[in-house]
Amino acid sequence: MDFTTAAALDEGLELDDRADEARKDFFVVKDGECFAGTHLLVDIREAEYLDDITHIDRTLRKCVEAAGATLLSIDLHNFEPNGGVSGVAILAESHISIHSWPEYGYAALDVFMCGDAMPQKAVPVLKKAFNAGRVDVQEVRRGKGMVG
Repeated sequence: MDFTTAAALDEGLELDDRADEARKDFFVVKDGECFAGTHLLVDIREAEYLDDITHIDRTLRKCVEAAGATLLSIDLHNFEPNGGVSGVAILAESHISIHSWPEYGYAALDVFMCGDAMPQKAVPVLKKAFNAGRVDVQEVRRGKGMVG
């Protein structure tokens, strides 16, 4: 039987901020709460390079590396006439998606990761890469109450 976070909690095992590496469900235990993963809703404003698909690809790769995640694939699409880009980096730990409106200097990103990945580390990468004047982040702990 696979070791899971639920089994660890049922057995009363000591867990640090992250659940044991041997588990298979990749749920996170942090601040005494067990949840599926951290989902960041990131709005970048007053930003540049939001129509540059090559720059966006490089930036998503840097975000994945900074967060300690595992990249599986990237799919990006350029829209005309405004040059906006929509796309996703598929991760073993979940995904990073982007939808940009270069004519407004705005992009909406989702950064969702489970397990030991650290999605918060992607935020400064985004701010720097897009020379964003403002970055707003909302954090949601997904799957609270599912186990434990």
